[in-house]
Amino acid sequence: MSTEDALRDPGLAIVTRGLGKRYGSRVALEGLDLDVPRGRIYGFLGPNGSGKTTTLRILVGLIRPDTGSISVLGAPYDWRDRRRMFRIGSMIETPAFYPYLSGRENLAVIAAAGPPTPRRRVDEVLDAVGLHGRAADKVKGYSLGMRQRLGIAVALLSDPELLLLDEPANGLDPAGIVAMRELLRSLTAAGKTVLVSSHILSEIEVLADVVGIIAHGRLVRQGPIQQILAEGSRIRVRVEPAERDRAIALLAGLAPVDLPAIPGADPGLLSLRLAAGRSAEVTRILGDAGIWLQGLTTESDLETVFLALTAEAPTGHDRSGWGMAPPGDHA
Repeated sequence: MSTEDALRDPGLAIVTRGLGKRYGSRVALEGLDLDVPRGRIYGFLGPNGSGKTTTLRILVGLIRPDTGSISVLGAPYDWRDRRRMFRIGSMIETPAFYPYLSGRENLAVIAAAGPPTPRRRVDEVLDAVGLHGRAADKVKGYSLGMRQRLGIAVALLSDPELLLLDEPANGLDPAGIVAMRELLRSLTAAGKTVLVSSHILSEIEVLADVVGIIAHGRLVRQGPIQQILAEGSRIRVRVEPAERDRAIALLAGLAPVDLPAIPGADPGLLSLRLAAGRSAEVTRILGDAGIWLQGLTTESDLETVFLALTAEAPTGHDRSGWGMAPPGDHA
């Protein structure tokens, strides 16, 4: 698909092509190409300083890119297109509120400053995020998790078609995370699109339909979550400790073999980064050599893929800033 066709594809809620941003000599984004499908939850992942928050700020018009093209909700977009922003809800970084106003009063003030919003909408979003019972309390008494919920409520005020959330699970307890997950899924079930930037890989693994992984300002992997997880498959086998070295030599032709990193772990346990469907090959190779398996399990996890893809910097990037964000970019 050409760049022009992608930017006008009605099936994509967000498209970026060649998106670039620098802070002085520091590269924040370099040639970022995103494809966020409509009606899905898109998990946007990357180490600290990888450019996630910079990307979100560009998408809501808080900063301008140096290079590249953007399409939002099927049409080309730039920072001057303020009316399009009425169709986008966002929570980027830590939400700020008037501490001496109540949660409900804060929402009413924010609603008055945006597109026309029915009065009942404030109570609807308070219900949606589980804050109705604390709506009359002053925000200065809210916990971090409650402020996060109120921030999500702000993002929902205009009943947006597209929701951009930066670390929405920050400060939430386990019950709050589950409730947030159910809320976001209900939004996509209604046809809305959600982009979630997060460092909690386990949550993205169960929440997202599609995942994009960014490192050093460049997209290193993007695709359906099940496809991404398949790339992170591992096969774990257990052999007699006396046969371990011979098993490693035999299996090295299939994939690198890892040993347990925990002191005192089972000395006969081996792990291969290999698709689960290839477990029969492992069994055959060891069996032909007279090494009998005492156990075999398969598993897939997002962390394996994430660490493999973000471990090395792309050519041309300065690694000296790894883990350090440019001004204001902490995600």
